[in-house]
Formats: sequence, C-alpha cells, structure tokens
Amino acid sequence: MNRRHFLTTTIASAATFPLHAASSTPMTVAVIGDTKRGAYGHGLDTLWLELPQQTQIVAVSDPDPAGLAKALTRLKVERGFASYQEMLTAIKPDLVAIGPRHIDQHHDMILAATAAGAKGIYLEKPFCRTLLESDAILAACKSSNTKLALAHRNRYHPVLPVIKDLLAKDELGRILEIRTRGKEDKRGGGLDLWVLGSHVLNLAVYFTGAPTACTATVYQDGRPITKADVMEGAEGIGPLAGSQIHARFETHSGIPIFFDSIMEAGSKESGFGVQIIGTKGIIDLRIDEEPLAHLQLGHPFDPTKQPRTWTPITTAGIGKPETIANIRQQVGGHHAPALDLIAAIKENRDPLCSGKEGHTTVEMISAVFESQRQNSARIPFPLTERRNPLSLF
Repeated sequence: MNRRHFLTTTIASAATFPLHAASSTPMTVAVIGDTKRGAYGHGLDTLWLELPQQTQIVAVSDPDPAGLAKALTRLKVERGFASYQEMLTAIKPDLVAIGPRHIDQHHDMILAATAAGAKGIYLEKPFCRTLLESDAILAACKSSNTKLALAHRNRYHPVLPVIKDLLAKDELGRILEIRTRGKEDKRGGGLDLWVLGSHVLNLAVYFTGAPTACTATVYQDGRPITKADVMEGAEGIGPLAGSQIHARFETHSGIPIFFDSIMEAGSKESGFGVQIIGTKGIIDLRIDEEPLAHLQLGHPFDPTKQPRTWTPITTAGIGKPETIANIRQQVGGHHAPALDLIAAIKENRDPLCSGKEGHTTVEMISAVFESQRQNSARIPFPLTERRNPLSLF
C-alpha cells in the first residue's frame, strides 16, 4: 500500500487494520505514566484498549501508588510497577506508550524502552529538551531498530495529503509564506513555543521541507530577554524565558515559516493554528478541530467589497462532505497514529511523525533562543550548539 494513502484507507475502513499489517497475536503494550509529573498525556494510555485486534496492554508503571491503582483499573490490567525500568525489564513489551507531558523524563524513558527491545514507542509531545538528548535518542532507536512515533495527532490527519495535492495543482497560486501561532494564553511566549508551538511547527514543515535557518526575537514584558529572565520552565522544559516571541524560519523550498506568540494576547486560542498563504488565497488549519482545514479564495492582501467565505476541505475535497464518519475519534483518539506505528514496524519504515521530525521541531525551538542569545542573529541549520541556548546566557 502507498504510504501516502495509508491513513485515508485505514480510517475510511473504520479502523479495520490493513491485511498486510494484521496479526493473529496482538502486540503487547506497556504504559508509562507519572500521575504527579505529566500523568498519561492526552489519552496515550487508554487508546490501546480501543484497538483490541492489534494491541493488548500487559502492564503499567506509575511511581505514585494512588495513580497506579487507578491506572490498573482504568486500563484493565493486573501487572503494575512503581518503576518503569523494572517494568520494561520484566515485561519486554512490543510497544511502549510514554505518556508523561514533563519532557525531562522522555530521554531516559526512551533509552530504557530501546534497551528492553521495544519494537515501537508512542511518545507524548514535546519530544525532548535539547538536541543533545535528541541525538542520543535517534542513535539508540537506530541501533535497536525501534520505531518512535510522536503524538502530534494532526500530523496523521488524512486531509494533509489532500491539501498537498491542492497546492501541487496550483489551487492556492504561488505560496508566499506560512504563518503559525501558539495559544497565546498565560503560557504565551517561551512555554507556548515549546508546548503548543511544537504542533504548528511540525505541521508547517510538512508543507515546506526542512528549515535551513532561523532569525528570532524573544521579549520579556516588551524588552529583549536577559540572563535575569531565565528560569526553570514548567513541565520539565528546562531553562526558559520570554513572554513574547517572533521567529522566522527559512526552508529548503524557499517558503518562509513564521511563528508568533504573545502572552495573554486576548485571542482566546483563536490564533492557534497554521495558515498557508498564497497569491490565490489562504488554507487555514485549526489544531485539534474538525474539519481541520478551510480554504478562503482571493488574494490575501487585496481588500474586497464582498465578504469572503471559508470553505471546509475534507478528505473528499473542497466543500465536500467528509466521508469518514469517525474521523475525529481516529485522529483525536490516536487510532491513526497507533495503526501507523504498527504498520511502520511491520514494513520497517519510519512512522509518519517520527523521532526525526521530533528532532527537527526541537532544533527549530532551540534556534529561536539561540538567535536571541546572539542578538537576533541568523542561525543556520544544523545548529552547532546542542545544549539549551538559555543555559548559556
């Protein structure tokens, strides 16, 4: 089956797994959680219960006794561990679901999973804290041939290839730029870039190709950040600063990507998404919403007397009803990513949103802070500095 159409075919068949990936024995899954530090992510624990033909949860770990007890009941499993290392050594599962949102744990959890011989890992975003950690993760996965899939759910949406086809057919004219924004709530700025910006940057690069350079400014209360502004960030991010970010990325395609986030911008998350801006119109992608994409025709910078409408783009095309009845559950419920991960293992290929893509996102985020550290200098890729740039202020 053509990888490009894997998700459309899989989801359209109501999550009936393709014959080439079917197995008489479900893959075993071990779930890693941490109730007090990032919990189980956005449903990375329970999703496997909804794929009984493909997966079976056999164990769960959680250092919090009360959280572990609840997880055993919730996941309908008997084997529970306080230590994920002990669980992985004892169980040696096919798949490992790493749920905690606190990313300072991800590096060690992934290395433990690869050492235990896991065939696949499904990881909550963001990927990891630094390029040093990312380098080590990619090397470990390569050595053990472990397929790592990142839980950027929208990256697995089957409408994305449809949008790519529309762009290839010149429906949007010449692509001028791609604009992205975070949620711009109380996390606006640096934390928004890490936690929500990872979603939109990952999607943007899908359309442009890899970034080649970054220029950025990071402000705290209207002034450039200084060493005094750098503090330990929430959710295990590490050194963090900034309540306002403006970044521009150059890409291999020549199409620039912009990311902006301003704390408490007042938009109530309405800016959270990606806009592909062309000479004939705009394609807008709203993160975790359905329909994911809308098209507005007309030159984006030419005022018109008549109002312009936003037309949904579905897997069937522009303005056509969505034919996949359970698409929200398949994408938002992680079914599509999980099925793709299993297929990637069987086909010995990268998942659609792999560790390599996670590495790219970490590099883009790191480049923003490295640019500011060097007085908003242009930072070429790959970055020579593999540590968190804010730790060097």
